[in-house]
Amino acid sequence: MSVSQERIQRVRMSRLVKTFGATAALRGVNAELQAGKLTIVEGPNGSGKTTLLRILGTILKPTSGQVRYEPLGDDVMGVRAQVGWLSHEPLAYGDLSGKANIELAAQLHGLQPADVWQEVQSRFELGRFAERPLRTNSRGQRQRIALARALLHRPALVLLDEPTNGLDRAGVERLMRVLEDELKLGVVMAVVSHEPAVFAELAGARILLQRGKVVDAS
Repeated sequence: MSVSQERIQRVRMSRLVKTFGATAALRGVNAELQAGKLTIVEGPNGSGKTTLLRILGTILKPTSGQVRYEPLGDDVMGVRAQVGWLSHEPLAYGDLSGKANIELAAQLHGLQPADVWQEVQSRFELGRFAERPLRTNSRGQRQRIALARALLHRPALVLLDEPTNGLDRAGVERLMRVLEDELKLGVVMAVVSHEPAVFAELAGARILLQRGKVVDAS
C-alpha cells in the first residue's frame, strides 16, 4: 500500500464510542481538529482524554463511530506516517541512548539519522545526557527526548499527552516555542493537559470531556 503524500488538514470525529468490556470510555464524541490550531483536550481523570488521543493516533479502534482525516479519508497507513505521538510514558528503549532512540525513529521514517540528530539536538537543546542510556536520564530529560522523537519527521498531526510532565520552567518555555513553530507550519494539534493555562496563548480550540462525553467544544 502506498503512503499518501497529502498532508492532513482536518480531523473529524463522528459519534465515537469506545468500550472496554462493560466500561464505556467514550460515549458518542463529536468534535473537530483543524490545521494551524492547537486544541486543548480537558477533563477529569477517567473522562476519556487519553483514549480519545489513542483513537486519533490509530493506536485504538473505536467500538463504533468514525474518524475522518481530510483529505486522506480512511487511509490508515497514510495517517500513521503523518502522526507525531507523545504518550504518558516515553515508550523508548531504556538501554539505548536518547540519540540512538532518535536515530532509530528517523530510520523508521526513511530519514537520514545523522541529519535528523543534528536538527533535533539543536531544536530541543539535547546535551550530553542524550548520549547516555535513556534509563539513566531524569524524567525531564526523557521527556525532551520523547518530544524530539515525536516531532522529528515534521508530522501533520501532532498528539501530545501531558507534554509538560517533568519539564522545568525553561523546558516548558522551549516546548511552547517548538509548538508555536509547528502551528505556523499548519499542523493539526491536540494536547491533553491538566494545566490548560500553560497553553492558553497557543490554544485555538477546546474539547472538554466528562464521563466520555463532550460537554464543551469551542
